[in-house]
Amino acid sequence: MGWLWWIGAALALGILEMLSLDLVLAMFAGGAIAGAIAYLFGASVPVQFVVAALTSVLLLFTLRPWLLRHLRARMPLVETNAAALVGREAVVVSTVTGEGGRVKLAGEVWSARVDAAQTIPPGTEVRVARIDGATAIVAPVPGL
Repeated sequence: MGWLWWIGAALALGILEMLSLDLVLAMFAGGAIAGAIAYLFGASVPVQFVVAALTSVLLLFTLRPWLLRHLRARMPLVETNAAALVGREAVVVSTVTGEGGRVKLAGEVWSARVDAAQTIPPGTEVRVARIDGATAIVAPVPGL
């Protein structure tokens, strides 16, 4: 009856994987299935756990990267939240320097600063180079 515990663990991990969509718990589910197979071959409980752990680690470092690579090839990664703002244009609301300032970005006012030693006056269009915490690092839009 010990194999039922392993299969139950694999099913529970599979259900949790559907919620996380990270492909980590699926690898642990594979390890649980390997533990069930070890039980069927008459292995002791410690050996079953070792087999499950080793299989999980093996799957995490071999199968998961391959699956992620092929999954991302089929479905491009869509940036969300702050990462989606990188590359977008904004308008300077209050003078932006290396110390700080404000820009209107995606309908919201963000704190901003520039990396270079320059001053960008209000009304200037800028492009977001990166997001650092809650601050947009901006640069003037070339050609304007």
